[in-house]
This record gives sequence, structure tokens and C-alpha cells, in this order.
Amino acid sequence: MTGVPASAAGGTGRRPAPGAKLGAAAVNQASLWNIANILTMIRLVLVPGFVLLLLADGGYDPVWRAWAWAAFAVAMITDIFDGHLARTYNLVTDFGKIADPIADKAIMGSALICLSWLGDLPWWVTGLILGRELGITLMRFWVIRYGVIPASRGGKLKTLAQGTAVGMYVLALTGPLASLRFWVMAVAVVLTVVTGLDYIRQAVVLRRQGLEAERAAR
Repeated sequence: MTGVPASAAGGTGRRPAPGAKLGAAAVNQASLWNIANILTMIRLVLVPGFVLLLLADGGYDPVWRAWAWAAFAVAMITDIFDGHLARTYNLVTDFGKIADPIADKAIMGSALICLSWLGDLPWWVTGLILGRELGITLMRFWVIRYGVIPASRGGKLKTLAQGTAVGMYVLALTGPLASLRFWVMAVAVVLTVVTGLDYIRQAVVLRRQGLEAERAAR
């Protein structure tokens, strides 16, 4: 017994302020509801709305398809800004890491499937693009213990080409523009295949290097 009150002995017996836990919770909630995550949530909400607009009135009404294109364009624009904002202003959260790729694949996948179902886009194109995205996602899990493969310039061009091509197919285009969208999609398909093969190559090299490093460390 020293006779020294706990409050005077370095604060070891001091009870936390009543609002301390609430304040910490508010900070955590604020970190979740940041502008980058809100844009991602908007993109997720746009997916069912986009599908309904694209398929409205049988899926061939030019007005409804124009509205569907507007929803698709907004989704693509938010995809550009949410990641940039998160990295620039340190707004990266676990929710964003999970929700952002889900939102990307949801809007693109729904567009491709709907266009193929309407007969505007061959099913093999939809299968190739979605198969590539699924395969790359699984490969990320395969090599994640050895490192992360950074996004390449080709991958960014692939995303741009796919977004542009799908957007052109969503619109009810006729004449030369209808022919142009075929070639834009052809470029997107080529970039999809080439960047997918390059990603596989990088993943194999990364895994081999990781295994060699593990053997050397034993």
C-alpha cells in the first residue's frame, strides 16, 4: 500500500471516458462510409437497375437501351474514380478490397450475359471474357502467398476496350457505328486473351521464384 491514489499513479486505474468507445466506433464507421466506398456501393446498386433497363420492353427499345447505357457509363466512371480516390487519400478499407472487384465483375458480367441472351453478342465472346476473369481471380489466390502481380498497361487497355465495346453494344446503334463496335469488341477480345496469357506467365514465374526462395531458406 503506497497510499497513492490510482488516478495519480500514471493513470493505471483510470476508467475510460464514457464516450471513448463510441468515439472509436464512429471513427471506424466513418472510415467505411468514405467517398471511395460510396462510389463502389453505387456501382453495385446500379447493376440490377442496368439489367432492368437493358431488358425493358423486350430489350430492343432504343430509348430504354439509351438509359441502360447511361447506367453502364456511370458504373464505369465510378470504377475509375473509386480506386484512385482510395489510393490517393488513403481510403483503402477491407470492404473496398472485396466489394470493388465484385462490383467490376458484376456490371461487366451482367452486361455481357444480357447482350448474349438478347442475341446481340455471341455467347463465345461472353464465355471467353468471363472465363478469363474467373481464371485470373483464381490464379491470384494461387500465387498470393508469393506476392502480388501489379496491374499492367495492357490490362488497363483491356478494361478500357471492354468497357467501350460493351457500351457500344448496349446502345441500339445502326449503320457504320454498328460495324465499328464489332471491331472494337474484336480488339477487346484480343487484349483479353493476350493479357490473360501474360498474367499466367507472370504468375508461374512468381510462384517458381517463391518456391526457390523457400527452398533456399531451409
